[in-house]
Amino acid sequence: MRMPLCAAAFAVILTGTLSGCALYNTYEQCGLHGCPGDAQITAAVLLRFSEQPDLEPNVVYVQTLNHVVYLRGLVSSGLEIDTAESLARSVPGVKSVVSSIGVSTAGW
Repeated sequence: MRMPLCAAAFAVILTGTLSGCALYNTYEQCGLHGCPGDAQITAAVLLRFSEQPDLEPNVVYVQTLNHVVYLRGLVSSGLEIDTAESLARSVPGVKSVVSSIGVSTAGW
């Protein structure tokens, strides 16, 4: 049982999204597959993103653990960051949003 947790922790830490402690706390609460409703929240956030013409498709990655939405990626402007965070917060069941979205400096 310990090996899958270690593998999951390693994978999440490599993405830079969560600390090992946050992952372990979620595992303790909800098990290896996450808390009930997390997958639905992620799907709802992604759906809202796809309906927003200001957000480029597939540039913001979404992960939900224990009803906390983690966003990461690069966008073209600060307005896109604000839009992504606002859309994620508006999804029912979201406790909070942690954003690691940056503005791309490509073309400067």
